[in-house]
Amino acid sequence: MAAPPVDYYTTLELPSTASQQQVRDAYKKQALRHHPDRVPAGSPERETRTKKFQQINDAYYTLSDSSRRKEYDLSRDSFHGFASGSGRAGRGKAEEAADEEVPRPEPGVGGMPGGFPWSFFGGKAKTEDDANKYSNEQFGSVFEEMMQDEGLADDQRQPTSAFWGVVGAVSGGAMGFIVANVPGAIAGTVAGNRLGAIRDKRGKSVYSVFQELEQPEKMRLLSELAQKVFAHAIG
Repeated sequence: MAAPPVDYYTTLELPSTASQQQVRDAYKKQALRHHPDRVPAGSPERETRTKKFQQINDAYYTLSDSSRRKEYDLSRDSFHGFASGSGRAGRGKAEEAADEEVPRPEPGVGGMPGGFPWSFFGGKAKTEDDANKYSNEQFGSVFEEMMQDEGLADDQRQPTSAFWGVVGAVSGGAMGFIVANVPGAIAGTVAGNRLGAIRDKRGKSVYSVFQELEQPEKMRLLSELAQKVFAHAIG
């Protein structure tokens, strides 16, 4: 018999009755909280964070789509300890029959342990590199939305001066030229030249720019964004 599916609601810290907007909001918080780039490149936490980040993205991939979520809920509900809502008690024969129609692959078939078709992005991710690729692509779209909401990206999803203000703070006062939009070539520091060159590549999305940053800059930016997002949630 196949192993129980991963409890994606627990992964996102949600009840199974959560709305689609609640799923999206929970994904933002969990992805920011556990993103691998919140720690230094050589940190022993990084491997654990990477796996957690993949699972969070797999959960969002499944629960953010109504068809995938329905299929997942039916299978999840068929295992003891994974009952959603009021559980199996009182369910009608039609609902019981619907459960039987959901395929039950053997363990090890498909994506993650358990072999369910939605595991590792519906089975599309065959390797660790694939899982990282799909996780980063999915996060990138939501990341840009969050950056827009916080004024760190404009309507074209390109970095604003506020974005460069956050990133420049990592390298000290020499980064003032970036916020003032002076060409990067005149900077007197290595960090200034590098960030100025990135900034001067017009038309790049804020996530593309983020991926070109050095690790300390990524850490600072994600920390700043997380503080803003969590503050809104508390408020």
